[in-house]
Amino acid sequence: MVHRGGVEAACELAWGLAAKMVGDGLARGPWRLEFPDIEQAAYDARWVARFLSAYANADLSTATALFRTAQLDGKLEQCLLMLAGSAVATIRRHTR
Repeated sequence: MVHRGGVEAACELAWGLAAKMVGDGLARGPWRLEFPDIEQAAYDARWVARFLSAYANADLSTATALFRTAQLDGKLEQCLLMLAGSAVATIRRHTR
């Protein structure tokens, strides 16, 4: 996605995946998501947790910063794969 449409297109796709994971009807407001022991998690897991938090708070600027940082760190593909896998697992769990 990054190679075809650029970072912005990949960010939009990831934003949509986050929407599917969080679900419909999220009330506006500041949200604090709890991810126990997140600082000990792998880079991609921390990235996904922070991206979901940015989504829950409708904070596109933070989501964009997360993308740019992962890209500069050479970890964007790994992070997007983790997000996609997490989204699939979440969607499967919700449809059971």
